Formats: sequence, C-alpha cells, structure tokens
Amino acid sequence: MGIRVARNSRLFILVALCGNILLPAPAFAQNNVGIEFKDHGQTVKTLSLGDLGTIAAAVSLKVFEAHEKKERTYKAYQVRPLLDHIFGKGWEQTEEIVFTSADGYQPSIPVARFLAHDAYFAFASADDTPFTLVNVLQNNELVQLGPLYLVWDNLQSKTLLDDGASGMPYQVIGVELTTFASRYPNLSPPAQASSLAQRGFLHFRKHCLACHTINGEGGGKAPELNYPTSVVEYLKPGYLTRWIENPASIRYNTLMPALAKETPDRTRVTQEIIAYLKAMSTAKRMPKKSP
Repeated sequence: MGIRVARNSRLFILVALCGNILLPAPAFAQNNVGIEFKDHGQTVKTLSLGDLGTIAAAVSLKVFEAHEKKERTYKAYQVRPLLDHIFGKGWEQTEEIVFTSADGYQPSIPVARFLAHDAYFAFASADDTPFTLVNVLQNNELVQLGPLYLVWDNLQSKTLLDDGASGMPYQVIGVELTTFASRYPNLSPPAQASSLAQRGFLHFRKHCLACHTINGEGGGKAPELNYPTSVVEYLKPGYLTRWIENPASIRYNTLMPALAKETPDRTRVTQEIIAYLKAMSTAKRMPKKSP
C-alpha cells in the first residue's frame, strides 16, 4: 500500500503518476485534509487534523513499525476516545470498521480488535522528521503516511506482532462503521464450500481484501481476482502459491507484499486462501458499477 513521493528539501511536491494520478497533499497542508466519518453509509462528520486535536490529547507512542521492521515513535491520538466523541458509545456494538486510504487501500477491521487492543491515529513523527516511511514490504517504496495512520500499541502483544502490517492502513481519509455482510454481500464462499475454503475466507479478509476485490467487493488498490476470470483459472497452483508467499520471485519490482513472514502456519494459510479462491470461482457475480 502506498504512493511514491518526491522529496525536495523538507517539502513534498505534488507529482503525477501514470499521467493522471496525483499524490496526496504535502505534509504541511494535511492539517486541512477532511477525514470523513460515516455510519453505515451516512456521513456523521468530516473533520480535519486540527479538529481532532480539539477532541483528543496527542501522545507519544512507540510501536514496532511492521512496514520497516524496526521501532518508531509517533505523535498520535487514541482511537477509542475519538470514536466515542464522533459516534457515541454505540460504535462498540457495530461489527466492522472500514478504513479508506487515499491510494485505494481499504481494510475492514473487526470492532472486537479495537476493544481488545489499543489503537491510535498517528499524525506525525515524534521527532518532527517527515511523516513518511520506507515500506520494505513493498519494494522499499517511500510513502507519505498522512493525514492519519492507524497504528497499534503492539510492543508487548504477540498477537499484534504476528499480524505484521495487517490492520495498519496509512493515508486514511475515511472511517466507516458497518457490518461485513451488508458491505460485502458477494464475498462469502458458497454454502457447500470445504472447511479449508471457509478458513481461507477468514484469511483473505485479513490479508488480501484491503487491496483486492472479489466480485467487485473489496479494496481499490489491486486487481479483481474472480470476475470474469478467476485467478485460479489462469495461474498454475505452484505459481499462485509463490505469488502469495514471494511475489518478487514472479514479478520483478512488484509492489505486491508477501504474506507476512510472522504469519503462524504460513504455508497452511496460503493453501487455505487458494482453496477459498477456488470456491469463489464457482460463485462469480458481475461487479456493481460505482455510482
């Protein structure tokens, strides 16, 4: 996930990618970027970083930065008090929170994770250096993190460390309360799907959905995997396994991140994801056109 940025002194300059895609605004201008908070499709508030600073106190938080494989310290706001203020305590009874990033990355994270662990919206580096990182998971790409970067107090949590960069979207410009079934009605495997495929569905949700779509549902950063032709129909199983576990062995200079090395039972997880993709190849649905 992420977009390349050009550096000139300490300012980030807007440049064009592919002729028609612009980078996010420079870091110094992102205090004015509107972050949209929605509840099941309805906008509740649109707030700037300055607005968030009037709601919550900033703290200094040291985390294990999974994108760089080292510790980093950020200035951040704790997520739960912000959600309490914006949505009321009722947000705790919803099912999922979908985060929309400027580059199309769109993870759906269970609310249970926010109740079990402390999440933060980072908005600056603690030492006032540029709010960027070098993403070693994506070909050492230099990425802008603002306006918001979802991080977790993970240094003492094996569960969070095992998750790697899963659930850590940057360039966050949208936050929406939702239920998984209503937002993604065509992602569940067929009722007759094997237990392997059912488990693969859960892995796909966690590791793949933020970037890829199935039947048009999911993130907008990477290609559709099921319609009209499933990836399992044109990639040999061995190559699909390699693509998930070591994409750089298939495509030079790819920005596709490998399934995290920290993932427990990584080989089994890969095969269960493939089982899910095979099951979904029998349940194709034409994607709905965007409004």
